[in-house]
Amino acid sequence: MSRYVAALDQGTTSTRCMIFNHAGENVATHQIDHEQIYPRPGWVEHDAMEIWQRTEEVILAAMGKAKATVADIAAVGITNQRETTLAWNRKTGLPYGNAIVWQDTRTDALCRRLAEDGGQDRFRDRTGLPLATYFSGPKILWLMENAPGVREGVERGEVLFGTIDSWLIWKLTGGPGSGAVHVTDVTNASRTLLMNLETLDWDDEILGELGVPRTALPGIRPSSDPTFYGLTRTDGPFGGEIPICGALGDQQAATVGQTCFDEGEAKNTYGTGCFMLLNTGAEIVHSRHGLITTVCYRFGDEKPVYALEGSIAIAGALVQWLRDSLGIMETSAQIETLARTVEDNGGIYFVPAFSGLFAPHWRSEARGLVVGMTRFTHRGHFARAALEAVAFQTREVVDAMAADSGVPLKALKVDGGMTANELLMQIQADVLGVPVIRPKIAESTALGAAYAAGLAVGYWAGTHDLRKNWGVDRTWNPSEEGGLRTDGYRMWKKAVERTFGWLEEPPL
Repeated sequence: MSRYVAALDQGTTSTRCMIFNHAGENVATHQIDHEQIYPRPGWVEHDAMEIWQRTEEVILAAMGKAKATVADIAAVGITNQRETTLAWNRKTGLPYGNAIVWQDTRTDALCRRLAEDGGQDRFRDRTGLPLATYFSGPKILWLMENAPGVREGVERGEVLFGTIDSWLIWKLTGGPGSGAVHVTDVTNASRTLLMNLETLDWDDEILGELGVPRTALPGIRPSSDPTFYGLTRTDGPFGGEIPICGALGDQQAATVGQTCFDEGEAKNTYGTGCFMLLNTGAEIVHSRHGLITTVCYRFGDEKPVYALEGSIAIAGALVQWLRDSLGIMETSAQIETLARTVEDNGGIYFVPAFSGLFAPHWRSEARGLVVGMTRFTHRGHFARAALEAVAFQTREVVDAMAADSGVPLKALKVDGGMTANELLMQIQADVLGVPVIRPKIAESTALGAAYAAGLAVGYWAGTHDLRKNWGVDRTWNPSEEGGLRTDGYRMWKKAVERTFGWLEEPPL
């Protein structure tokens, strides 16, 4: 039996390869950042060829660190930034320009145009999603209408559209002229505004209304697929043929990594953005309070499992902005030390609506602000207010989930890079009034992708095997003093209202 399972975790700011053993322990990791491209206000892009180069590099480095050969790897799983979208030529293998990142707001006018007939919820009953700049379908339409060569390439049958998982699978299984596989999984497809949640297939009516050709889209497969998506090519970075048989959007992967397999279990991931998923089982639950309905995962030919999700665009990205654009610290980790230099936020509140507001508001015209500044305000207050903004945004989503599900939160499982910030975790517990629990493996996203791939080849026998690997690292209990939970949250909500209508355009 092979010793390991490999996971590719292609995120918003970096790409990494992690190799796991049967106990879910990280044997080796290598991670490399890629460039964030901002051509215009509100536009965010990535160079897909750079991402592919980074993918090759991290695979080679992680395999070297693990001293692993192709025979040691039972399967490969992929997890990715979900809605980031690109078009590429199936003959040349070259992208038609940069990928449009999920944070990008250039499709705002396009979404408004689509909403003229049926409103923002025009496709929600079939897709679970509102019309918003966040999702992939409008990005595909924008590429067809604006990117040089795309419309002509579509007419010649040369264009392939996909999210980053599809791009990496296509490259890993061969690339141009070699029978590469063009597929995605149900979780990534459920973020496009093009997939029907019940049929788990592209919705032909929506495709027709948007003018998106089915032939350019990837085939939709289970998140864990015993029939395999394809094999890594022999001349690729793994050095031989390994089944690629697991794929999940990053937040669904974290849900699997946290073993939230029972209805009612939830997790929150703190990364570039912040994303909470609540497992709703086999039932498609449509939100009445600003959440979205999505596929949580599908293992093999089992019935799909669905989820309610609260998506927050800016969390760790706010810390990066303070570091890179304002220069108030040299490293992201220093924000905790800086925030501890003050006892409170000094009366200031951040609303990081850099890409508009996602759940539960869905206000694309909103923009970020900081309010309450006086001459007393200094760097420490900025740092503290930034951490509180992450916690307050999460509180909004928790309240919406409780309203939709009727079940109050008893504890919150957390993961992602920001969970290393212990002050943030304590603030989160204080704001929510419930314990916050960090698992032993805080980077659950890559682990979830590994689990999906390993289940497909029998490396793990079933979800009961995965639950054995989960364990608590630390728990933060809420403090008795509830000022953040009451007055602090109330003032932050007041600041949120000030962001509405900033671009002087009506909401969708």
